[in-house]
Amino acid sequence: MTLYLFTKDAPGSSACEGQCLINWPPLVGEPAAGDGVDASLLGSFQRSDGTTQATYNGWPLYYWKNDAAPGDVTGQNVPDVWFVLDAAGNPVSG
Repeated sequence: MTLYLFTKDAPGSSACEGQCLINWPPLVGEPAAGDGVDASLLGSFQRSDGTTQATYNGWPLYYWKNDAAPGDVTGQNVPDVWFVLDAAGNPVSG
């Protein structure tokens, strides 16, 4: 499934709590590199609830609850603060 970043986050820190986490579930656990992923950009941090959330280029990673199938990007640019990451770990604009 597509992973997103939240522009209100800071490296290694999540601003998404409460209802936000219902809409944007975090990618939890230690990440492993797949095709097209720069393993040196992978990381993780401990959330306030004690779970480990994966990061890419320092950005905490999330899923979007309305993406139904792999490749869906219906969370892109919702509402001007959620973005897909490119291979370099930067937000994809547009």
